Amino acid sequence: MGIFATLKTMVERDGRAVLVTIMDARGSSPREAGTRMAVRADGAFSGTVGGGTLEWQVLAEAQALLSAGEGRRLRSMDKALGPDLGQCCGGRVGLMLERLERDDLAWLSELAAPSVNRGHVIIGMPQDRGGFMRRPATDAEAQGLPAEAASRFLPDGRLLERLEPANPSLYLFGAGHVGRALILALAPLPIDVVWCDARPDAFPSHVPQNVVLRRDAEPGRILAGAPDRARIVVMTHSHALDLAIVSTALAADRFAYVGVIGSQTKRARFLSQLRQAGLTERLIEGMICPIGVPGIEGKEPAVIAASVVAQILQLPRQAGSQMPVLKDGRRQA
Repeated sequence: MGIFATLKTMVERDGRAVLVTIMDARGSSPREAGTRMAVRADGAFSGTVGGGTLEWQVLAEAQALLSAGEGRRLRSMDKALGPDLGQCCGGRVGLMLERLERDDLAWLSELAAPSVNRGHVIIGMPQDRGGFMRRPATDAEAQGLPAEAASRFLPDGRLLERLEPANPSLYLFGAGHVGRALILALAPLPIDVVWCDARPDAFPSHVPQNVVLRRDAEPGRILAGAPDRARIVVMTHSHALDLAIVSTALAADRFAYVGVIGSQTKRARFLSQLRQAGLTERLIEGMICPIGVPGIEGKEPAVIAASVVAQILQLPRQAGSQMPVLKDGRRQA
């Protein structure tokens, strides 16, 4: 759920919440400019601006802003992480804290829509009561925010901001023991997961919020609808089905990661069968098998899941190239 959807839920529940944004980060800092955190009236929060003393002070300031009178809805903080906070990062961060209330729900609802809440530029107009009323920026307005910038104040006082980038998509085929462990390992991460298995009662009764279930019997149709640069992880109950999914994914030549659980023996067999199916050597080299970070021992599902997640996280967030092949058939960053 994006930051503005989270804030909308908080404001609907409590009548107010605080949006914290790192507006500027210089030198070594625990989080980058554009990082946001939502703080609830009871002190609970979603997101992080880096932890430690900085976050402790930010949360205290947010609580003070939530308790302030109606006239004050905006505060700023500028902290040198070393001299001011005793943190060793050595950088400096500037933050903006903004109290949102029920009269902000209209624009919060607009920005909470899934079609708007990923990677877009938004524009904030100053309000007489303090803070900013935001909406999606037009293409012309968005050009005022350089590609490398997270936010920028315009000369007339308006604010251009970039929303969090779109999460990478991961398509997991198979709901066995390792698949379930992988879903749990992915649960807290900024990755959108599509979990696929056509068997009756394959899925658990509850899944994490970042997971969408697909019970389709046609993996080819699922892959056709997957976005470019998605991560494809295959661990079904059937080697024949694994091969069919991997072959289709490799032939598409547009995914950032195509990995299948298995041994070196399974890898050798799949390589032979993929060649017989007519795939080129360049495409076949895209298959990652065995999957996971080399050197991690243990075959317990949770250990395999941790290894696979670590390997996937080595990919650039917007991966445009694949990782180089190792001699054992795996890949490394």
